[in-house]
Amino acid sequence: MRTHAIRLLPGADLRLALEHETRARRLAAACIVSCVGSLARARLRRAGGEALLERAGPLEIVALVGTLSPEGPHLHVALADGEGRVLGGHLLEGCPIHTTAEVVLGELEGVRFARELDPATGWKELVIRPRE
Repeated sequence: MRTHAIRLLPGADLRLALEHETRARRLAAACIVSCVGSLARARLRRAGGEALLERAGPLEIVALVGTLSPEGPHLHVALADGEGRVLGGHLLEGCPIHTTAEVVLGELEGVRFARELDPATGWKELVIRPRE
């Protein structure tokens, strides 16, 4: 695995910035290795549906996990408020960085990630193929 270190600045949208880095670095298959930082606001999709959760920050990023493909990411985030309460869900657009986000991406060699509609789930799910 090859790694890529990125620092995102205040105001950058976390999800959009990761999508941009995936394209700019031509990553065919990548994952989040590490992420620390904070968000000014959170916009998340809750598990099992379309319900959105929106919270004002600042919020500490205590975990970010997921896969990145040229067709888009699948990212889950856990965030802590000033009282230490944690909330989480699918990371959506609309989550600007508060102070910083220090991200390490892992580029997986020899494979390519794609996203295809899975009739069983109704969502575009990960498909893993050999890299050509």
